[in-house]
Amino acid sequence: PGPAPRQAPPTPHSTDITGHVQLPPGAPVALPSPPTDTAAPDAAQAAVAVLLIGPAGAGKTSVARHWADTRRVPTAHISLDDVREWVRSGFADPQSGWNDHSEAQYRLARRTCGFAARNFLANGISCILDDAVFPDRPVVGLGGWKRHVGPGLLPIVLLPGLEIVLERNARRTGNRRLSDEEVARIHGRMAGWYGSGLPIIDNSQHDVATTVRVLDDVVARSIASPPAW
Repeated sequence: PGPAPRQAPPTPHSTDITGHVQLPPGAPVALPSPPTDTAAPDAAQAAVAVLLIGPAGAGKTSVARHWADTRRVPTAHISLDDVREWVRSGFADPQSGWNDHSEAQYRLARRTCGFAARNFLANGISCILDDAVFPDRPVVGLGGWKRHVGPGLLPIVLLPGLEIVLERNARRTGNRRLSDEEVARIHGRMAGWYGSGLPIIDNSQHDVATTVRVLDDVVARSIASPPAW
């Protein structure tokens, strides 16, 4: 018999994919391209990464979910609180106070959210993240989000009146519900975003659907003229 047929060499395994999903490039998410004409861009069609900032009870999660649900392009919602609660045993409950343990879990969750956002964008899926980012605390500030997601992240503040956040917080349960004193303290510190240059939406008198329409307008303006932060 003749020699055995030669087999083709095995195809090298690519280190750039997991299954069929392309992993994000090493570079962070870039700034969105400004529109080429003078008309306002269609925020419902643009591929973007939005960071929705606000105190507990501002309605961030409800607004972010509805915005993601109603867009005409694939959009993911990434909640930092949800990711933090992936930790079951040993969860650093925010009601127990801020310490090295809770800070480490916060940083880990933010880094995880940032990687997820970059991965979604690399695969053509927009995303909206939500977090209670403070203007006066670098540890839980915008710098970490910019580092993990990139300069293309569009931060937008959702800040209704104190009486509204107190009312909404009272309807919460479990780890998400805070004391009235804590809610008032957080809300007061969020007022520092006024004068920061970031767009602010006061949704005190808006339902979720109306707030989402306002958010679309703000995102469109942010794409046309990204805020300096």
